Amino acid sequence: MADQSKKEKEKENLSKAVSAPQAFLIHLISGLGLAISLWVAHNFYSINLVSHPSITLRLIWILESAIVILIYSRFRIDPQQCSYLKAVVRGILALPVGALVNALGAIALGAPVGIQYLPKTINWSLLMSSFTFAPAASVFGSSWTYWQRIFAQTKPNEPLEYMICIPAHGAVIGGWFGAWPMPLDWERPWQEWPICVTYGAMTGYLVGMLASSGFVLANGRRQRLKED
Repeated sequence: MADQSKKEKEKENLSKAVSAPQAFLIHLISGLGLAISLWVAHNFYSINLVSHPSITLRLIWILESAIVILIYSRFRIDPQQCSYLKAVVRGILALPVGALVNALGAIALGAPVGIQYLPKTINWSLLMSSFTFAPAASVFGSSWTYWQRIFAQTKPNEPLEYMICIPAHGAVIGGWFGAWPMPLDWERPWQEWPICVTYGAMTGYLVGMLASSGFVLANGRRQRLKED
């Protein structure tokens, strides 16, 4: 009975945690984080993903992970038992765990293996973790129910679940599509691992954020209709 009451309370907190304008603002800040990191790399360090992929990826994931962890930790499902600082720590700890999962997944799907590729793979995996694992851990912690519904079943129900689930899947799908040009013999610099995969993942992430904002807006309208 106590567990059921706790789950209902968490669900109530989750449904009230974020509005459609807040969701749009959060996604806007997250998207600007990517744009600013690329701008800083180009204008301050004169590098980009093609010329210096590892350094550029490191700059992107450090800024992006800081943004998503600090923002999403504010909307943790258990604020009574979990402080803001603890939620931030959960997101930070999830980064390397998510990176390991993403790296293993990429290697299983054909990513190159070798010492020369290791820095690129590590930094790419950390960026993917900031798209997928870090925000989920900041909000849901180790609650298996939410992780299973969002990542295994892909059945988000509440605004925050849409905001985490859809961009995460968008990043993974975008990265998968971005990998298609790699085996082609065009001999272009951007075909090397993980440049085109990164561009695909970032594009998918941005599209996912836009789509999730639409779902959050539709969910808010549906809730208002139910109340009326």
